[in-house]
Amino acid sequence: MKILLAPMEGLLDFVLRDVLTRVGGIDMCVTEFIRISGSLLPNKTFLRIAPELLNGSKTVAGVPVSVQLLGSDPVCMGENAARLAELGPYEIDLNFGCPAKSVNRHRGGAVLLQEPELIEQIVAAVRRAVPMHIPVTAKMRLGYNDSSQTIECAQAMASGGAARVVVHARTKFDGYKPPAYWELIPAVREALAASNVPVVANGEIWTVEEFHRCALVSGCDQIMLGRGIVSNPSLALMAKTGQAQLPWEALQPLFLCFWQLIQAQHIMPKHRAGRMKQWLTYLRRTYPEAEALFMQVRTLTEPADVAAVLLSSQR
Repeated sequence: MKILLAPMEGLLDFVLRDVLTRVGGIDMCVTEFIRISGSLLPNKTFLRIAPELLNGSKTVAGVPVSVQLLGSDPVCMGENAARLAELGPYEIDLNFGCPAKSVNRHRGGAVLLQEPELIEQIVAAVRRAVPMHIPVTAKMRLGYNDSSQTIECAQAMASGGAARVVVHARTKFDGYKPPAYWELIPAVREALAASNVPVVANGEIWTVEEFHRCALVSGCDQIMLGRGIVSNPSLALMAKTGQAQLPWEALQPLFLCFWQLIQAQHIMPKHRAGRMKQWLTYLRRTYPEAEALFMQVRTLTEPADVAAVLLSSQR
């Protein structure tokens, strides 16, 4: 079973990728999207989102990193993909699933699921622009307002040259509301079987039980985890090995690592505390102890104050 770490704008950045891949169980990561909108981006833009490119496109723990692009102009997407390819990404992924209104309004993400022909043109343009040793992959939702074009869109990606298709089993209209419709994924697998394009199941997997149920219902041997593994950093390891959930004490070194990495970034000091609070908010779903730590840092804004709380929690 292969487990991928999902791209999540505003949450799963390279800092959290670094920390989560140190736990184990994750086979590959995908970055948050890099928006392509009419210009050829400088290398620094790609490196800001994917600094792992400076480390052979791997996290510190050695997990490969795919870099995701989002846009609607095939020519511009191809040109930027070619520039990105020079930096040596493990893979280049294309975003056809982002549900954000601000993104969809500018013809990016899930809104393109209403235009299968354009999807095929985008994938094909990127595939032509990128050396063959770099796989081009795609991530989609079931559709925009409904799932009537799911198969057509998935086939468009495969026809364009996608080496893998991730299906977040909800429409844009569904957003992140449960459930995820894993039962609709087998039809996608069947439609892409002739193209030999593997399908990855994604969406609403918070527990080991849900992981295995998703694999059974979808028939996929590749699963992508997002919010579930942010809430339980050992979820991938538990799903693969059957080991017990990491105790709260085992997470403490990860918090310090996370905080040290945040401190090293070009983030305004008053916003650094927000990153810690954001992660703790997710951890509260799995660990009762996270609630107490969250309450301790909830009103803090000064990095030194947050650091003092984190250090005291190690004792």
